[in-house]
Order: sequence, then structure tokens, then C-alpha cells
Amino acid sequence: MAKDLTLGEAARALDVSVDTVRRWARAGKIETTRDDANRRLVPQSEITRLASHPSRHKTEDSFSARNRFPGVIRSVEVDGVMALVEIEAGPHLVTAAITRDSVEELGLAPGVPAVAMVKATSVMIATD
Repeated sequence: MAKDLTLGEAARALDVSVDTVRRWARAGKIETTRDDANRRLVPQSEITRLASHPSRHKTEDSFSARNRFPGVIRSVEVDGVMALVEIEAGPHLVTAAITRDSVEELGLAPGVPAVAMVKATSVMIATD
């Protein structure tokens, strides 16, 4: 008999986050059971069923952000403990507010190649 997996084990087997497995369980997209301590478990049959789907986009590193904009730093404006860094990424100009320490640790300066990684649940911009 196949062993049921913890949420962490199931997430690793499916190459998704534990939060994704929880969302799938709440939405009924994956069947789960509960152990004696009321912890959620995922049957091996569910891993097999879901693993047969096409593989998802891989980030190929330890970052979960999939929206990446490689480019070159155009400007760095440091003011106190914060800094604004502009990256020219193809036709896009991405501005990031980061700490002065990050600018120094990463050696950010105009002309340095960099990648802006964006991970947000929503972005809202409005005008009058």
C-alpha cells in the first residue's frame, strides 16, 4: 500500500509550493485525508494523477519569481537608507525601491547587467 505524503512532500513531488497544494485541496482539485493529529495528507494516487500533467514552467534556480526582466542598470539614486534603481530591460524601464545596503552589496551602478524579478499579486496604477 502506498504511503500518504505530507503537504511538503506532495509539493516537492509536484514541483509546486505547499500553499498551492493547500489551495488545490480547498478548491477540490486534489484529494487529501487527515491523520490522527488532523494534519492534511495527500495520497500517492493524487501525486501520480497530477504528475501526468505537462510540467510547469521552471525557474531553473532557487527563486520563485517567474516574471524576469534582464537588462542593464540605467541609474541609481541613493538617498539615506533607500535607493531607486532603474533597469532598462528591452523596451521597458523598471524602477525598484531597495535599500542602500543592497545597492552596495550587489555593486549596483549604471551599466551593470541586472535582472528585475517581479512577483506581485496585483499592480494598480490610476490617473485622474
